[in-house]
Amino acid sequence: MVEEVIAAPSSSTAAAVSLRGLTSRSRPLRLEEIPGAAEDRWILPMVEFARVLGGGIVRGSVVLLGGDPGIGKSTLLLQMALEMIQQGQISAATGPVLYVSGEESERQIKMRALRLLRQMEQGGENEHRGDSFPEHLFLVTETNLDIILDHINDIKPGLVIIDSIQTVYLPALQSSAGSVSQVRECASRLRELAKTSGMTVFMIGHVTKEGMIAGPRVLEHIVDTVLYLEGDRYQAVRLLRSVKNRFGATSEVGVFEMRETGMAEVPNPSEVFLAERMVNAPGSAIAVTMEGTRPLLVEIQGLTSPSNLGNPRRTPNGLDVNRLLLIVAVLTRRLGLRLSDQDVFVNVVGGLRIAEPAADLAVAAAIASSYRDVPIRADTVLIGEIGLSGELRWVAQMNARLREAAKLGFKAAIVPRRLRRIDPWPEGIEVLEARSLREALRLALLDSSAKSSPSGS
Repeated sequence: MVEEVIAAPSSSTAAAVSLRGLTSRSRPLRLEEIPGAAEDRWILPMVEFARVLGGGIVRGSVVLLGGDPGIGKSTLLLQMALEMIQQGQISAATGPVLYVSGEESERQIKMRALRLLRQMEQGGENEHRGDSFPEHLFLVTETNLDIILDHINDIKPGLVIIDSIQTVYLPALQSSAGSVSQVRECASRLRELAKTSGMTVFMIGHVTKEGMIAGPRVLEHIVDTVLYLEGDRYQAVRLLRSVKNRFGATSEVGVFEMRETGMAEVPNPSEVFLAERMVNAPGSAIAVTMEGTRPLLVEIQGLTSPSNLGNPRRTPNGLDVNRLLLIVAVLTRRLGLRLSDQDVFVNVVGGLRIAEPAADLAVAAAIASSYRDVPIRADTVLIGEIGLSGELRWVAQMNARLREAAKLGFKAAIVPRRLRRIDPWPEGIEVLEARSLREALRLALLDSSAKSSPSGS
């Protein structure tokens, strides 16, 4: 329960005064009178960011970026603005960039910008000249939305970055900054500004300890696009995930690597997730998961250890615990593995979180491999959903997953047996079909007969 104080505004025209000079009176139009047949987008120099947004930034859109503290949200948006200015996407014709910070001073933001500019302009080797800062980037430290709107009216920016929306407040409301009423009203004013003026607004949002954007989904319903910047703070890989997008596909993922000089794009994330893989180690399996339209190869590690506890532990990292309990139950009941006295640990390498059931087979194979202390074939990927009867079920976009595995040099793939043959299998990879989990493990584990090996060894 959140206390919300409802008070009359100081004047009957308070809402109009806050947006004075920024919007025009609405007028109904026929479809043929509305200019522009498609979205007018800014093409981003950051390809991974553009992928998540659906191809670029739609002008007049409102984008919300959430993530844990220190994950790199401010760095990502500031780097995006600097690269857009350097590439000529932001100019006097489009309007400058206004970066509004309620948490950092202008000096702190300038120091971060200087570090990013050194990397972008000099490759991180030479010093950046202090007199060559971008002309079309304005910084201001302010939390009063009425004053922020006055700055916007004076500068007429094409892109506004609010860092963060929970620090902004309206004086007409009696509640404190960050409350539900303040966040809802401030976001609504900014949305109205974006839709009527055509300028794009990026808002950074705080998250709760559960990882959700603070507030009862008030912000997510107001904005056009919701992005989450995810990743382990102790690892360099960052995942930019789209969970809502009115101008593109949802669940799209962009992969970045956090460095001292800023966010570096990772064009081939599968190689990063498999870079430190130990070949022929028991308990290691390769899954192919779909993140939006992108197939990613990730290593799944499983470990079983005898437990002295009455209730052995089931500890997943990057996987839903209920999914792990289901897979352990199927291995115990259908395959006869005695896991009731074993602690089971499962880890998705690289900090990636997997929600789709296509990784079930790889998780089960990693657990069985560790329990039997027998490695899985190093050149084989495992794709499939496991049913409660121990059967393997088909998953979507199978050919795209297989093509990605073949591109990275894998020779074989164990998949569910398909009942309808629609498209031929991709070239360059041997596809081994299995009807049940028992049959798939017989093909995957190296203690099986040599004739089942896809590589002949």
